[in-house]
Amino acid sequence: MKAPELTLAAEDAEDLEVISARLQDAVAPLKELVYLPKKRRFAALFNRFKWEDERRSANLRVRSLLHFDGVLSVKSRGLKRGAPDAVVSLLAIRFTPKGGEDPGGEVELVFSAGGTLKLAVECIDAGLTDVSGDWAARGRPAHGG
Repeated sequence: MKAPELTLAAEDAEDLEVISARLQDAVAPLKELVYLPKKRRFAALFNRFKWEDERRSANLRVRSLLHFDGVLSVKSRGLKRGAPDAVVSLLAIRFTPKGGEDPGGEVELVFSAGGTLKLAVECIDAGLTDVSGDWAARGRPAHGG
C-alpha cells in the first residue's frame, strides 16, 4: 500500500474550491460526519474518488479526512439524522462570507438528493488529508446533464 498522497489546507474561498473539487462525489455514512462543539471542530471521513489520478482508466478511491476549525455551529437540512448508516454523496463545498472586514461566514456542504450541512465559521480554516492508500472503485461517478 502506498503512503497517502494528498494534504491540502484552505484559508480562503479559493483554497476551499480546490478542496471541493477533490471531494466531488466523495461518499460517507452520516455517522462519519461529526461536529465537536467544545473543540469548535467539524470533521468528516470520506471515501473520495481520485479525480486527479493521471491514469484516466483507473477508477480509484481513497479515505480522506476533511476538517474545519473555528466552527461556531452546524445546521443540517434534508439529511436522515436518525439513520447514522445512511450514505451521502458530496457534490460541492461553498463559502458565503459575512461581509465587511469579518473573515467569518458560512461553509455549506452540498450533498446529492438536496441535503446540506451549514457550518457557521469564524474564518476559513480547513484541511483535507488522505489517510489510506487507494483501492479500486466500483465504477466512475456519472453526472446527468
